[in-house]
Amino acid sequence: MTPHTEAALASRILGGWTGRIAGNMLGKPVEQGEVWTRARIDLYLRRTAALPLTDYLPEPPGDLETALRPEWRQCVRGRIHGSCRDDDVDYAILGLDLLETHGFGFSTEQVGDLWLLRLPYLQTFTAERAAYRNLARGLKPPLTATYDNPYQEWIGALIRADVYGWTCPGVPRRAASLARRDAVLSHTGNGVYGAMWAAALISAAFTAPTVRHAVDEALAVIPASSRLARTVRRVVSLHDTRMSWEDTLTTVAEETRGMGWIHTVPNAAVLTAGLLYGDGDFTRTITLTVRGGLDTDSNGATAGSVAGVLCGAAGIPDQWKAPLEDTVRSAVFGFDGVRISELAERTMRLVERKA
Repeated sequence: MTPHTEAALASRILGGWTGRIAGNMLGKPVEQGEVWTRARIDLYLRRTAALPLTDYLPEPPGDLETALRPEWRQCVRGRIHGSCRDDDVDYAILGLDLLETHGFGFSTEQVGDLWLLRLPYLQTFTAERAAYRNLARGLKPPLTATYDNPYQEWIGALIRADVYGWTCPGVPRRAASLARRDAVLSHTGNGVYGAMWAAALISAAFTAPTVRHAVDEALAVIPASSRLARTVRRVVSLHDTRMSWEDTLTTVAEETRGMGWIHTVPNAAVLTAGLLYGDGDFTRTITLTVRGGLDTDSNGATAGSVAGVLCGAAGIPDQWKAPLEDTVRSAVFGFDGVRISELAERTMRLVERKA
């Protein structure tokens, strides 16, 4: 790599980390899809004169306060001093630690061992908690994903995929292969495909000329007949017809009705719509994605990661970066209070090591 290429790559990796954390913080107060529907989120924004949304959520009207996540006071504009702890960021950190510890040849069993060593059980949820419990019982992959686990196609594996995209810039199939090796600890089917797709999407964003190109490249790494691929293609086709963002989401929500607000497939639809209609603009991408509802903090985080890679750290507006104070709270042992810039530098060293 030439110095210029190194500097550009480092900026994109820092953009990915910063974007993930900012998008997560934006969506965290309204993370409860059965309560915070798309209509209710926009009602909140209209009542606080925050449409169009261009910054973190404003403080809520009094009658909406009790419906928010309890962490909202650390996630709304004017109150943010560093990032809140959240599993969407913890798993990116854990993935970094995995690659630093075991390298790119890590095994699924080593992913599980690291969870037991570094991640508190009560900071895991749904499929990850089921897999953690199975690990503690002595089960091995792939049984850890299938035994007593009704969450196998939920979004948990997708939110663990970013580090594989960041460390495989422009090589989406390799990123997807790494993400799959991690995902099968806790997920099957569309849950695994979601992780592969997200890793490939982030990897492709390093070299794709447009968001649409990145989306197309990511689709190529998962089975074309899967429900995930069909739903992402559906969003792409509706966007191509120039249907509005609102009508696109309404159409796809009807077609994925009954899957639940944490299932990978409807969340991938919201994320794809945010990326396509955001069209590379960081602010528009993460705000549309969060306004789309469902698992708002997870979707905001992944959208922010993709958009941050596309525009680089310098292209992320200051209102998103400055309140984070280059600081991350984390439940991963040994990482609480780490600098965002340090995480990006360590990720860059992994890329250089692999090269």
